[in-house]
Amino acid sequence: MKIVILGAGQVGGTLAESLANEKMDITVVDSDGQRLRELQDKLDIGVINGHAAHPDVLQSAGIEDADMLVAVTGSDEINMLACQIAHSIYRTPTKICRIRANSYVEQKALFANDAIPIDVIIAPEKLVTEHIIGLLEYPGALQVIDFANGAVQLIAIRAQAGDKFIGETLHNIKKMTPKQDARVAAIFRGDRAIKPERSTEIEPLDEVFYVAAKENIRPVMRELGQLNRPYNRIMIAGGGNIGLRLAQAIENQYSVKIIEQNGKRAEALSEQLNKTIVLHGSASDTELLHSENIDSIDVFIALTNDDEANIMSSLLAKKLGARKVITLITNPAYVDLVQGEDIDIAFAPQLITLGSLLTHVRRGDMAAVHSLRRGAAEALEIIAHGDNKNSKVVGKCLADIEMPKDVRIGAIVRDGKVFIAHRDVVIETDDHVIVFLADKKQIPAVEALFQVGLGFF
Repeated sequence: MKIVILGAGQVGGTLAESLANEKMDITVVDSDGQRLRELQDKLDIGVINGHAAHPDVLQSAGIEDADMLVAVTGSDEINMLACQIAHSIYRTPTKICRIRANSYVEQKALFANDAIPIDVIIAPEKLVTEHIIGLLEYPGALQVIDFANGAVQLIAIRAQAGDKFIGETLHNIKKMTPKQDARVAAIFRGDRAIKPERSTEIEPLDEVFYVAAKENIRPVMRELGQLNRPYNRIMIAGGGNIGLRLAQAIENQYSVKIIEQNGKRAEALSEQLNKTIVLHGSASDTELLHSENIDSIDVFIALTNDDEANIMSSLLAKKLGARKVITLITNPAYVDLVQGEDIDIAFAPQLITLGSLLTHVRRGDMAAVHSLRRGAAEALEIIAHGDNKNSKVVGKCLADIEMPKDVRIGAIVRDGKVFIAHRDVVIETDDHVIVFLADKKQIPAVEALFQVGLGFF
C-alpha cells in the first residue's frame, strides 16, 4: 500500500514509524526539514520538504498513484485543503484528516464529496478524552478499550504484591470468578509477553489484559480485588483543548478543579465551564496545591503541552497526597521511564490516535484497531467473511484454527451477543472477532488468516 502522510509531528511521525516497519511505501511531507531528516535517518521512507497543501508538493510525494492520504499537520485548514486537492485533482481513494476544532467537526454536512471530500475524520482531543474517562470509570485499570459498540471491553491491570491472585494459576483465578465469563488475552512481564495458559502463575508487576462482556468487567475486577474505591474529586493541570474537553465531559459526574497558568485562558475556561472550579496558577506551586487540598484529591491529571511540567507536577501532587496521578507525555520514550510507583499511569496521546488511523490501513474488514503497550502490541476487531469452503476461520471451532504465534482470540460478538473465546466456540460469517496480538509483527499472518478465498467473490 502506498501512503502519503502530511505532517511529521507526533502523530505523523508515530504513524510513519509504525507503517514503515510493516514494509509499506510511505512518504512524509513537512515544512520542517530537520524533522524530516531525523525520520529518514531511522526509517526507510521517502520525505518531501514543502507546503503540505501545494499541488506540486503533493505530486512530488507521489499522490497521483497513492492509495491513501493521511493529513495530520498542525493546521486543520491545511489538512482539509490537502484532502480537497487530493480528491479533485488526483482522485485519491482514501483521505484521512486530523481536525481539532469542534466548530469544524460538528458540521457534518461539510465532509462529503460535493463539499470537503474527507473519508475519515480523526479528532485526537476527543480520543484522548475518551481514554481518560475510561480510566476514571474503572478505578484500578491501566487501560480500557471498547469493542463492538461497547459490547466487549478489554481491560489492563497491574498485579501488585499482596493481591489475592498473586501466585495463583489462571485456572485457579477462573475459579475465583465463576459467575462471570472472562478471558485473559495476554500477560506482559516487563517487556516480555507471557503466553496465558492454565498453569501460568501471576507475578507482582505483571500487566494483565483480560476481555469480557461489558457487564462482566466490573464484577470481575471486584472479585480480583482490582476495582478500587470510586473516584470523586478530580484535579486537572492544564486548560488547553484536552483539559477543557475533559472538564466539560466529567463536571456533572465528579467534583472537578482545573489549574491554568495563563490568566486570559483561565477566564475563558470559567466562562465555558459550569460546575468546574477554575484556578489561575501553576500546577507545580506547592502552596496552591496545599490550599486546594491536594491530599484529598482522588485523581490528579496533568494535561499541559509540556512533558517536563506534566511529570514534575504529577510527582509533586503524588508526594503531597494525591491518591492517583495520570500524566500525558508526548514523547513515548518517556512513558516507560516514568510510569510506575510515583506516576500511576502515563500515556502518549499519539499512540491513542494511532489506533484510529491503523483501522483504515490494515488489510481485511477491520472494525477497530487499538495500539497497546506503547505500540508494541495491538488489539483488533475483525469482521469474519466467507464460509467453511473459502475461509480459514468461518465454520471452524477455535480449537481447530491454527493461530499465529503470540496471537489470541479473546471474544466473538454475534448480533450483539458476546461469546468468550473458549475452544468449542465456532466462528460464523459476519462475527466480530476480537484478536489480541502480543507482537504486532504477526499482523500480516493475522490478515492472511482472515482473508477470504476467491470463491467468495
